[in-house]
Amino acid sequence: MGDEAGAASAPEGTGPAPVEPGPDGLTAAQAAERMRAGLANAAADASSRSVWSILRANVFTLFNAIVVTGFAILLVLGHWQDALFGLAALANAVIGVTQEYHAKRSLDRLALMHAPRARVVRDGRTQELAVADVVRDDLLLLRAGDQVTADGRILAATRLEVDESLLTGESDPVDKQPGDAVLSGSIVVGGEGSAVVTTVGADSFAARLASEAKRFSLVNSELRSSVDRILKWITWAIFPIILIVVNANMQAAGGWAEAIAGGAWNSAAVASIAAVIAMIPLGLVLMTSIAFAVGAVKLGTHNVLVQELPAVEGLARVDVICLDKTGTITSGEVVFDEAFPLGGSQPTGWRLALGWAGAEPDANATARCLAEEFPADPALKPVARIEFSSARKWSAVSFGGPAEGTWVLGAPEFVLGDGPHGAAAHEATALAGRLAADGRRTLLLAHSAHVLGASEADAGALPHQLAPVAVLTFREAVRGDAAETLAYFAEEGVGVRVISGDDPRTVAAVAREVGLDAGNGYDARELPDDDAALAEVLEQHLVFGRVTPAQKKRMVHALQANGHTVAMTGDGVNDALAIKDADIGIAMESGSAATKAVARIVLLDSKFSHMPGVVAEGRRVIANIERVSMLFLSKTSYAISMSVLFGILLWPFPFLPRQLSITDGLTIGIPAFLLALLPNARRYVPGFLQRSLSFAIPAGLVVAVSIAIVSGQARAGGDGEDAVRTACMTTLALIGLWILVVLSRPFTWIKAGVVVAMYAGLVLVFLIPWLVDFLELAWPSTDTIVDAVIVVPIACVLIEVLGFWHRRRFGTASEVADRPHPVAKMRERRAAERD
Repeated sequence: MGDEAGAASAPEGTGPAPVEPGPDGLTAAQAAERMRAGLANAAADASSRSVWSILRANVFTLFNAIVVTGFAILLVLGHWQDALFGLAALANAVIGVTQEYHAKRSLDRLALMHAPRARVVRDGRTQELAVADVVRDDLLLLRAGDQVTADGRILAATRLEVDESLLTGESDPVDKQPGDAVLSGSIVVGGEGSAVVTTVGADSFAARLASEAKRFSLVNSELRSSVDRILKWITWAIFPIILIVVNANMQAAGGWAEAIAGGAWNSAAVASIAAVIAMIPLGLVLMTSIAFAVGAVKLGTHNVLVQELPAVEGLARVDVICLDKTGTITSGEVVFDEAFPLGGSQPTGWRLALGWAGAEPDANATARCLAEEFPADPALKPVARIEFSSARKWSAVSFGGPAEGTWVLGAPEFVLGDGPHGAAAHEATALAGRLAADGRRTLLLAHSAHVLGASEADAGALPHQLAPVAVLTFREAVRGDAAETLAYFAEEGVGVRVISGDDPRTVAAVAREVGLDAGNGYDARELPDDDAALAEVLEQHLVFGRVTPAQKKRMVHALQANGHTVAMTGDGVNDALAIKDADIGIAMESGSAATKAVARIVLLDSKFSHMPGVVAEGRRVIANIERVSMLFLSKTSYAISMSVLFGILLWPFPFLPRQLSITDGLTIGIPAFLLALLPNARRYVPGFLQRSLSFAIPAGLVVAVSIAIVSGQARAGGDGEDAVRTACMTTLALIGLWILVVLSRPFTWIKAGVVVAMYAGLVLVFLIPWLVDFLELAWPSTDTIVDAVIVVPIACVLIEVLGFWHRRRFGTASEVADRPHPVAKMRERRAAERD
C-alpha cells in the first residue's frame, strides 16, 4: 500500500534501528540519516485531479473525435466555410478544461492553506517543521489545538485528551496515558504531552485508511451517459449513412464513374460530412458543459466548490442523503445543557466549584463549557487536587472558605462506585440513567466535607462520605441551520439517514432536536451481514450509531443497490471511503484533506445550509438541459431521417454544412443557450433520455418528410441546386422555430423575446447581401414557394399535436411558474419565524 501511495518509506530491515529519544530528541545528524533512509513522513499528494486527467476527460472524447475528423476533411478539401462547426468542439473542450482546472487550483490552495505543522524537539531545541520533514523516532510535542502529524507512542502526558473523530467517527475525546498509541490526523483537545514517532508516510493509520479513496472515478451523470449513448448509436450509423449519402450524390451527378471523373466526388464528401455533423447533437454537449460550468460558478460565489462539473446535475437526482452527525448536523463542540440538583439543600459553594473547573487553564472540552453557566471566583484557590484520568473517569479538588470540602466531578457510575447507597445515590443513578437514555452526556458532582491531604491526593482515592449534589448534562452544539435544511429535504422528497460513530442514543437525541423521527437509534453493531437485509434495515431506520468506516461504505452500496441515488456528507478520513463511493460525495472544508480530495463538492465554509441551494441549482440545470435536449435531438432525428430518405430517393443531401450552422444557431443554439440558464424549480424525474426521444424522434420525422416534399416539388419544377437548398433551408428554419415555440411554453417575457429575436434573425439572413452570398442562397420558383407555404403550416400543426401529447404523457420540462424556489421558501420561513 505504501508503494501505491508513493510514500517515502524504507524497506523492512533497512535504515537505522528504532531508538527511544531522550528529552533532547534526535540530533540533526540522526534526523538526516533517517531522511536519507526514506523514513520521513512524506506521502503522495491525494488532493485533486491531475492536469492530464482533466485534459483526457474533456479533450479526448468520442464527440471531439468525430467532429475533428469532419473538420479536418473539409479543410483538406478547401471548404473552410463549411467547417464552422469545429468551433463548437473547441469551445466545449476549453470550457470543461478551464472550469475543472480552476476547481483543482482552488482545492490545492485550500489544502496548502490548512496544511498542519509539527512541533518536535531536536538537539534539545523545540522546532516547528513541515509534516514531510518529520522522521521516525522524532520527539513530538503535543498541546491543545495541535493536529497529530504522524503515528506515535505517548511518552509523557498531563491530562492529555485526543479527538479521533476524523479517523474513527467517535466524537468523545480519548484520554491518553504513557504507552498509549496516538494516530496521525487526530486532534489534541486538552492537556499536553509528548510522543515518539513510530510510523510515518503511507504506513500511517490515516494514510492507509485514505489510500483506497485516492483512486479517481467519474461521477455518474445521466445527462453525460445519455449523450454518450446517443453518440455511440450515431457512431454505428455513421458509415452506413455516409455510404447512402455519397451514393445518392454520385448517382445524382450521373453515376460513380462520371462523378469521379467530373470532380463531383468533392461535393459528395461535403454532403456526407454535412449529414454526419447534422446527426451529432453538437450544441447539446456544449450546452451541457456551459450549464454545468455556469452552475459551478454560481455555487462558487456561495462558497461551494464543485470539483467535477456533472456533480451539479447529480445533486438533482439525489433521493437519499447520508449525514455524518459531527460536523454536519452539529458543530462538533460540546455545550452545557442543564444542571439537576439532587436531594433537599445542596452544600454551599457547588456553583463556585463548577466555575473553577470550567476556568482551569488545562480544562478539557467538557469542563470548559461550564464556564459560561458558572462564573469563576478568582479568589478561590485549590488546597489539593486529583487530576482526571481515563482509568478513574473522575477528578477531585479541595477548597477552603466558601466552597470548603472536596468536590468530585465525573461519570456517575465511577463517582458513586461502591460508596453510598442511600436515597440520594439511588436518585442520582436513576436520573443519570434516564438522561443518558435520552442521548445526553451526564456527569455527577459529589461533595465530601473532608479536605484532601497531600498524601491522599497522591494516592488518587475517592474521599469518604461522598454525597451526590447535582447531575450535569451536556450535548453537542447543533448547527442553527440544520433543522431548516432537513425540513427542506423532507419537503422535496429527499430521504435522510444520519450515520455516526457515536452512541446511537446520543445520535438519536441530536436527530430529534432537528426534527427527525429518530426513535432510539439503531446500533450498527447489530447490522446484518447480508446486503439485502441491510438494505431493508436502511429503509426502516433513519439514525445509526457506532458505525465503522467499512459499514458506512456498505450502507452506501446497499442504498444504491435498492435503487437510490445517494449523497454522502462528512468531514473525517473515516468518511472518505463512503464519500468516494456515493453518487455525490460532499465534504466540509473543516474536514481532512483526504476527504476533500475524493468529494465531488466541498462546502468551503462548512455550512450545511448551502445544501438546499446546491440541490436547487442541480435541478435547474437538469430540467433546463432536458428541455433544450429536445431541440438538439430533434435535429439528430431529422438529420438521420433525411439522410436515409434522400439516399433511397437518390437525391443529393439538401444542405451545405454552413447552411445547417445558420439554421442550427437560429432554431437551437442561441435560444438553447439562453433557455438553459433560466430559473427552474422542477423536481428531477428519472428517464431523461426516454422523454427527450419520445418528442424528438416524431418531430424529426415531421421535419424530414416536410423537407422531402418541398425538395421534390422544387426538383420537379426545375429549380437549380442552390434554389432547392434555399427552399429546404427555409422550410427547416420555420418548422424548427415552431418546435422552439412549443418547447418554450409556458411563455415568459424573456422566452417570448428570444423567439421573436430568432424570427427576426431568419429575416435578416435573407436581407443581408454578403450573408446571402456566403450561404449560396437563391430564390426558388413560385410553385416551390407555394408548396412550402402549404407544407410548413401542416408540419407546425403536427408539431403542436405532438407537444400536447407529450405534455399530457410526461408533464413539462419547463419551470413550474407557481412553485416558489426552494431557497426562497427557506427565506420566507425565516421571516415568518422572526415575525
